[in-house]
Amino acid sequence: MQTAMNANTFRLLAILAAILTAGALRLIPHPPNFTPIGAMALFSGAYLGRRGLMAFAAPLGAMLLSDAVIGFHSYMWATYSSVALIVLIGWTVQARISPLRVGAAAIASSVLFYLLTNFSVWLGSSVYPQTLAGLTACYVAAIPFFQNTIAGDLFYSGLLFGGFALLERAVPALRPRGATQAA
Repeated sequence: MQTAMNANTFRLLAILAAILTAGALRLIPHPPNFTPIGAMALFSGAYLGRRGLMAFAAPLGAMLLSDAVIGFHSYMWATYSSVALIVLIGWTVQARISPLRVGAAAIASSVLFYLLTNFSVWLGSSVYPQTLAGLTACYVAAIPFFQNTIAGDLFYSGLLFGGFALLERAVPALRPRGATQAA
């Protein structure tokens, strides 16, 4: 019982460390929107699952810490809402994590982030008229950023999910309780 408890704690700490590291990667220079935000939330949803608030608190806390360095902005509600919703997308891959499922979830995360954050820009700024044409113009103007979001989400999802899978193979204590190593 004590050994299983320690293994579970070690696994949890490794997952949280991966999430915090992803949050810290926002601080290094990068192309616009090529960040680990979506992948971090997806990873949290998949690996922390339905552990109550922890699946949401870990990526949102990492975001808050990095935003404290980067700076806060008026559209944070949309960014943070997107992160919380992407955690829910992560729940869909939790039962069977595979490259195809993670890739599809990463793209879905990118689409959700693009739609919600750009809607908030349209809604909250005077740059675009509050019309369907204004909303369309806002989405069109954001397409270059959307391309970077997709690329970043796919890259960082591969890094987080693939890296953690490699760690699970190399470090038996990181494997979920009851899991066996594939030959």
